[in-house]
Amino acid sequence: MDDDNRLARWQRHTEIPLAVASFVFLTSYAVRVLGHGHLTDAVLDLCLALTFAAWALFGADYAVRWLLSGQRWSFVHRHPLDTVVLFLPLLRPLQIVKAYDAVRRRHGRPWLTVHARVIVYAGLSTVLLGFTGALSVYHQERGAPGATLRSFGDAVWWTCSTLATVGYGDFTPVTFRGRLIAVGIMAVGLGLLGAVTGTFASWLLHVFSHEDDERPPGD
Repeated sequence: MDDDNRLARWQRHTEIPLAVASFVFLTSYAVRVLGHGHLTDAVLDLCLALTFAAWALFGADYAVRWLLSGQRWSFVHRHPLDTVVLFLPLLRPLQIVKAYDAVRRRHGRPWLTVHARVIVYAGLSTVLLGFTGALSVYHQERGAPGATLRSFGDAVWWTCSTLATVGYGDFTPVTFRGRLIAVGIMAVGLGLLGAVTGTFASWLLHVFSHEDDERPPGD
């Protein structure tokens, strides 16, 4: 029980700092990718240092939570998403949405219903995922032999069509890492799309059911 309390206190105290670190990580990585060839080496090196510093902070947080949980290896199995994010830190900015929700819950009643929160947070997660996915695939594809994604705009268009499960085929990654990123975006995109459509359908059923309950007998 003491381990649970210590873990809860640690998570409560580190939510905002980690959210800030996630923002720093994404910003510094974006500046390095988009500023390549336009910024000085000193600025790019600073962004690289900030990126690795934020990543190290994520690793330290994971290690502390692993120790405080008292579960050791079962902690890894019970928190698969945290483990994946540790090795794929570009997904870490998605935690900003989760941290924002947790802070609002502690300071009062959430300002949206459950259905609305799922839709809004899924939408925000989709935007963050699309931006990070476009950055990462552009980072891997630019300059590759036979690459079709020659600009960040191409990467954004490709990411949007992939997340929407449209897949026009006008742009396709040619590198191994680019294709791995594509597989991840497809999988997460399907999940987020299913969450939004399923929640919207559930909300409609709830509304219609509530209207039927309020309707006078015999109508």
